[in-house]
Amino acid sequence: MQQHRIDSWQHDHDFSTVAEVEAERRTRWVVYLTLTTMLVELTTGWLSGSMALLADGWHMGSHAAALGLSVFAYRLSRRWRHDSRFTFGTGKITSLAAYSSALLLAAGALWMLVESVTRLVQPVNIHYAEAMAVAALGLMVNIASAWLLSQGHTHHDRGHGHGHHHDPVADAHAPDHKDLNLRSAYLHVLADAVTSVLAITALSAGMFFGWAFLDPLMGIVGAALIGSWAWGLARESAITLVDAEDQGEMEDKIRDAIEVVDDVQIADLHLWRVGAASQACILSVVTHDPRPADYYKGLLQHLSGLDHLTVEVHQDRSPNSSIRPS
Repeated sequence: MQQHRIDSWQHDHDFSTVAEVEAERRTRWVVYLTLTTMLVELTTGWLSGSMALLADGWHMGSHAAALGLSVFAYRLSRRWRHDSRFTFGTGKITSLAAYSSALLLAAGALWMLVESVTRLVQPVNIHYAEAMAVAALGLMVNIASAWLLSQGHTHHDRGHGHGHHHDPVADAHAPDHKDLNLRSAYLHVLADAVTSVLAITALSAGMFFGWAFLDPLMGIVGAALIGSWAWGLARESAITLVDAEDQGEMEDKIRDAIEVVDDVQIADLHLWRVGAASQACILSVVTHDPRPADYYKGLLQHLSGLDHLTVEVHQDRSPNSSIRPS
């Protein structure tokens, strides 16, 4: 059999989307913005002798490192998308990065909790005006970063060419687009913004009413909130990594499309995520009167996001038996 005939039956495993390319570009801009702010704060802090600016500058550095992890994951996923070693593509590289980012968020929340409790027990002298200026600067940077990351989320078109048909309109509005890597970057920015808001609130109360205890108390509140976000992100990304997502809605759609045919029953169904907007499926059907696998694949063409489909067809040769359960 000639090579061109084999190629017509093959497809790649590039499950990337246009939205992910856009997300990588915007996340990279957030990293540049964060690094620039870090350099300004470190330089100003060193020249002015401000410990608040120096501390926030290094904090911005850790923030940029976490966001850089998201960019790095996008880049690796794109670079290796045609590497045959990745059996179902590189979609889970970004999920792994999201899980790592969740651990970094959790570590930051734990540090905030320990530091806040320590300051609650042993109060320190606070330079309110200087600290509020730093917090306000951080808030503006994070608002700009959040705006950058929130743009273009509706562009979910796939960037791969499979034999499986896609409706570009349906793909562009796919409800099951799940870019955990982008979500992790957004949560890092959001966590920093919330921290800045809480800090400004506490510092204002301390400056005008002398309520110095609010500063560490707000730190504890922020640590609890960020910790809950970290747990949610870690849980969701871990579930994706071990193929344990709740696929109930898609599974129901597959069963409805296949079992509408008389004398056809699904015997086995495996469904798992292989990309931000792509799922793979291995399907076994049983029938007395089997048809070619392409017939059953055709029944599922309308399901957006079902990008790697394998169908096994089994003939039930038992006389006078019913495929449907009684």
